[in-house]
Parts: sequence; C-alpha cells; structure tokens
Amino acid sequence: MKNYKYIGLFLLSIGFASCDVNNELDTIPEEVVPEVQLNTNGLDFSKYVSLGASFTAGFTDGGMFKAAQENSFPNILANKFGVQASFNQPLMNDNIGGLLLGGNVIQGPRLFFNGAGPASLPATPTTEVTVNVGGNLNNFGVPGAKSFHLLAAGYGNVAGIQLGLANPYFARMASSPNATVLGDAMAQSPTFFTLSEIGGNDVLGYATSGGSGVDQTGNPDATTYGGSDITDPALFSQVFNGLVATLTSGGAKGVVANVPYITSLSHFTTVPYNPIPMSAGLAAQVNAAYAPYNGGIQQAFGVLVQLQVMTPEQAAAEIAKRTISFSAGQNAVVIVDESLTDLGALNPAFGALKQWRQATAEDLLVLTSSSFIGTLADPNNPSSVNGVGVPLADNWVITPEEQMAIKTATDSYNATIEATASANANIVLVDFKGLLDEASTTGIVFDDYTMTTSLVTGGLVSLDGIHLTARGYALMANKILAAMDAEFGSNFTKATNGLAKAGNYPTNYSPMLR
Repeated sequence: MKNYKYIGLFLLSIGFASCDVNNELDTIPEEVVPEVQLNTNGLDFSKYVSLGASFTAGFTDGGMFKAAQENSFPNILANKFGVQASFNQPLMNDNIGGLLLGGNVIQGPRLFFNGAGPASLPATPTTEVTVNVGGNLNNFGVPGAKSFHLLAAGYGNVAGIQLGLANPYFARMASSPNATVLGDAMAQSPTFFTLSEIGGNDVLGYATSGGSGVDQTGNPDATTYGGSDITDPALFSQVFNGLVATLTSGGAKGVVANVPYITSLSHFTTVPYNPIPMSAGLAAQVNAAYAPYNGGIQQAFGVLVQLQVMTPEQAAAEIAKRTISFSAGQNAVVIVDESLTDLGALNPAFGALKQWRQATAEDLLVLTSSSFIGTLADPNNPSSVNGVGVPLADNWVITPEEQMAIKTATDSYNATIEATASANANIVLVDFKGLLDEASTTGIVFDDYTMTTSLVTGGLVSLDGIHLTARGYALMANKILAAMDAEFGSNFTKATNGLAKAGNYPTNYSPMLR
C-alpha cells in the first residue's frame, strides 16, 4: 500500500509537470518581399500614343466594346506607365459591340460562348458611327486598317463608308473628313508610342477570304487593290519607314512589333480537312456518283500525254491529286483548287472537268466553313451537300500555294520592320511573331497559366479565332515592357507591380455584360 501511494504521487507530479509545458509553436514570420521601385530611366510617357489596327484597339470576340477597350494592351501599358488617367480611347457606347450607320446595323454584336461554341450575342448595337468622339485621343487603333490606310486622307470620312472608301471605326474618331490616322496621332505631340501589328491586315483579308483576293506583290498602287488583296512589300516598306520617321521626328521613343504567321491562329486551324463522316454504304453511293468525273480525269490526262502537253509523270501526279474517293469513317471535303491544271483551257473538250480535288492536311479551312460544310446548296436536292456533292469554293479554303503567298509577304514585311528598328536607336522591336509561334506549338506560360492558340480553351485567342483575349493582350503588354527594359534600361519586369498579372484579365466575357 505504501509503495502504491508513492507511485500515485509520482504519476500525479508528472501530470502537473506536463501541464506546465508550452505546446504552442512560435509563429513563423512571413517572408517580406522588398518593394522594388519603378525606374523608367528617363522615358517620357506624358503623351503616350498608340497606332495600329484591331489589336491596338482591343478588338476581341469579333467586336469592339467598352470592356475590351479597357483591357486593350495600350490601356494596360498606360496603367504601367502611370498615365492611365490621361490615356483617352474612343470608347464604344456599350458592351454589345457592333456599329450603326444612320440607325442601320453595319457591324453585328460581339460573340459569346454558348456552351457549345461561339455565338452572336442576341442584342442590337447602340454605337452610332455618325456621332464623332474624336478630339484629345491617345489610342488610334483602327480595326481593319492596312498599313497604307494610316496615311490615307479621307479614311475617316463618313460619306465614304458605304462606298468602301472609309473605315467606320476611324470615322468615329477622325478630327475631320480628310484627316489621316497618322496626322491625328501626331497632333497629340507624342513623347512615346507603340506601332503594332502593322502588316497584319495587309495579309489577313486574303487569308480570311480563303485566298480569293489578289497577291499584289509588284504593284505599289494601292488605289487598284481590292479589300482581300495582299499588299505589295515595296509599298509596305515605304509606308512603314514613313510612319516611323514621322513618329520619331520630335524625339519620341517607341515600340514596333513584327507580324506573326496569321495562319497559325485558330481561325485557320480549328476546322479539320476531313470533317465528313460516312458509312460504307453512303461512301459507295457517293463514289458511284463521282465515277464519271474520275474516269474523265483519267481520259483527259491520257490525251494530254499523247499530245505531249505533259509528261506521263506529271499526268500521274495530277490524276492522283484530283481523283475523288470516299470511304467509311471521316472523309476530306471536296474543294475547288485554282492551282490545278485548267483542262478546258488546254482542250475545250475537257471544259466540263473542273479544278476539283479533295482537301489534304496541308489545306486550311477557315473557321466560318464549319457552319457551311454539310448544308445543301439546293434545298430540294439531297445530293447537293456542300463539301461532298458540291465542292467548297475558293473562299473557304487556303491552299498550300496561297499559304506560301501569305508567308512570303509576311517575311518581307518583317524584314522591313526589323531593319527599321535596327537602324533607329529610338525604336525597340517586340517579337510578336515569336510569341504566336510559341503559343501555337508548345504553349506559352503566363503566371499560372499555359496559353495556346486553341479556340475557346487556349486562353490566348478570342472566340473569333483571330484576335486576342484580354489575358492575351495583357501578355502582349508584358512582352512590350520586357523589350523596353532590354533596350531602354527601364525595370518594369523587376519593379513591384511592374507587369500585368494574368489572373486580373478574363479569357471570355459573360453574355450578361451589355
């Protein structure tokens, strides 16, 4: 009993002792990140002016609207420059997008994601072109403008809009009917400028029209151009050098951007070349319908070989390209290819054999073809399926030859841009082409996101498949700031809050935003 008594006292003493132990861990202090002050190294942003086309304007989801303009890369830059309060943009009336001319809709509303894909916002635009908002502006981004349009007097004349001689977006902001974009920008006496995506629209219209325009290389007379033509590289060089010389004439420094390969954008890569599903039975029926055409091709090229118009090897290659055949599973669409031999021109007897073939993986179908393929050319004829019984016209497809024309012109434009930037100490070049190349292949990391050019899910390209999302424009702004640091000695990339944050910018806008 005595021993037990002492044991109990011992255990009790342990209990009391344990109560005296401090079980709370000391608080670990948060790591304090030292604030880095912005150093602009003498750059003067007091009169920052931006010139360009739709990217500069903040165009996204197929439209221009307030929220998009507020997320334009020039407005993001103005914020980082500390001059956002004085950076004026030609803001639209609403978040619907689209334009009115005399009360009539001439540009439809923006796109939104309806859960399946891009769809037009069910709303009516309210922004009237005839109501001029020009004056003390800083953002001269004009959607649709080609390089030479920035120097064209009357490009903002309301009277010329319906004639195709003027731009409705510039008409809203032009200081007078005969004003030029460059002239109005220079009236602001810029101390710093961005000149971006000049050259993009010089090939974009050709691309979006499926190459149905004309490659005007060698023709410097822009007054003879159609809206879907490729601008002559010599004319582009003259215009671009003139723009830079004028903008830097007062000592202003600035940023220029090169031109990406636009065919890597999702507008040209989303629709597959082989979107036609068929059963074995249906494929047999379609093949039977094309049998006379295939036989005619064989006969025509056999005659041409006999007449020594072409070699057997040339004939065999074109027969293989032009033979149309369907099978069970996914099938390539039938297209018109104007690069194929015009048999009727060689021999009138073969005039009925058109320049038809099936698409290959090297062809690019424009995004808008997705709603056209599979429809009926003749509602009363079930065999007139567009892309099957009726070949897709030139405006739906960019063939390899047309892609090469786009690339050749783009490379020439970029050579001019790079040479001009190298020759002028007041200019820094931003590699926008490299940014799009990376995004379309491996993807590009922006904070916690990996952005690609995939439609809807990629985060970089908006619902129209061409223009950037707000997050994409923020990335573009950061690339500009990084280039400025490297060339001008500023420190935006290291300064606290010197760069835009990905999470602060959306990749899509709600349909409720009006």
